Amino acid sequence: MAISEFESLKAIHAVVPDFVPKPVAWGKYETVPDTYFLLFEFVDFSGEMPEPEEFTKRLAQLHTQSQSPTGKFGFHVTTYAGNLPQYVEWEDSWEVFFTKSLRHAIDLEIKAKGPHPELDILLPILFDKVIPRLLRPLESDGRSIKPSLVHGDLWFANSGVDAETGTSMIFDACCFYAHNECKLPLDLSR
Repeated sequence: MAISEFESLKAIHAVVPDFVPKPVAWGKYETVPDTYFLLFEFVDFSGEMPEPEEFTKRLAQLHTQSQSPTGKFGFHVTTYAGNLPQYVEWEDSWEVFFTKSLRHAIDLEIKAKGPHPELDILLPILFDKVIPRLLRPLESDGRSIKPSLVHGDLWFANSGVDAETGTSMIFDACCFYAHNECKLPLDLSR
């Protein structure tokens, strides 16, 4: 989890440097087993919510100026939304990446909470009909989707305002390259 947050912050910082606290280092304690650290610059947050227009401009800058290092959807290390690992294998197709990501999230949910009879009915329809009908046209007939760096768990509690500069910032990023409007339901109970 420490390396995934470090790599996520580093990727965002490379595109929009003042949108995240600057990552410094991560590592494992030598004397304390199974204990890790993540170090980034201290930012004093004001406690205020980001101003929507400024925040969305910065988010759009991240999406439009980022470039996937492989030209594909995914990320180079497994990232975590809370304690849940995200699917981040490199995929050429947004439809394939989205499908595998959603399947992964649902499988984690079923493993944690057990099977649900309604899911047995709904999931084949979702994966065999709904997703292909909605997403395949985005990558058909010469159309394509640019993989954009996205915050994998973007909600109000993972944002803030720098008290010193007044600029909006994000953290707890768990990034991956995706459709710029992506929001996967990684925790279906949220």
